[in-house]
Amino acid sequence: MRETNNKLDFKPIGQAVKAARESRGITRERLAEEMNLAPRYIMSIENKGQRPSLQVFYELVSFFDISVDQYFFPDKPVEKTSRHKQLDNLLDSLSEKDLIILEATAKAILEAKATGEE
Repeated sequence: MRETNNKLDFKPIGQAVKAARESRGITRERLAEEMNLAPRYIMSIENKGQRPSLQVFYELVSFFDISVDQYFFPDKPVEKTSRHKQLDNLLDSLSEKDLIILEATAKAILEAKATGEE
């Protein structure tokens, strides 16, 4: 058996779950109810980095489309971060008119960064 001293710090993953939950406007109570878990358990995962069972972990990252590669392989380049995936999901819910506004906003941000007016 391979010996390792590297233990996964679950706190960043818990914080990603919390950020994803809040960005979707889902309360901790509602999430706990949908997953048949105690709200306190969800709170411990999000705030204290408590390690959930593999099944709960899988359900959380699947439900919120959280990429775990960045946490398991921090030195390996990630194709899309969790935030990118979450933004993709939000973009899918916008109308074409909303996307035009968002595109103009993003271009303005990039232009301001390029000219040093952050």
